[in-house]
Amino acid sequence: MELTKQDVREVLDVYIRAWEGQDPDLIITIFTEDATYHERVLEAPIPNREAIREYWESKVVASQANIKCELLNLYLDGSTAIAEWEAEFDDVAQRVRKRMREIAVLDFEGRQIAALREYWSSEKIGDLVDGSPC
Repeated sequence: MELTKQDVREVLDVYIRAWEGQDPDLIITIFTEDATYHERVLEAPIPNREAIREYWESKVVASQANIKCELLNLYLDGSTAIAEWEAEFDDVAQRVRKRMREIAVLDFEGRQIAALREYWSSEKIGDLVDGSPC
């Protein structure tokens, strides 16, 4: 069965729900067991689903809050998708509100992500006071 844009959109809907809901149990449902996740493409990838869960627990659950994300564009060529999204979130560690624009290249096996490579940039859009944006 051929991968469709609708299939990819449904997977990305889960990705966004998991991110906004800070849910590491949900995020791993869309990755293959031996998936790789490149948050920074010039560094070693996160090597498998359990490591992706651990990354999400430390990066998304412990370090971010008040996450909002919107899918802007989606392209599909065979089993490779390119998604562009914009997100805003509180960076708890840095105590600032950030906006991030990202392009992700996703290689699929069936209806799961086998490899994800992120290319992103972020900017500070506000300071946090007592855990909330000002």
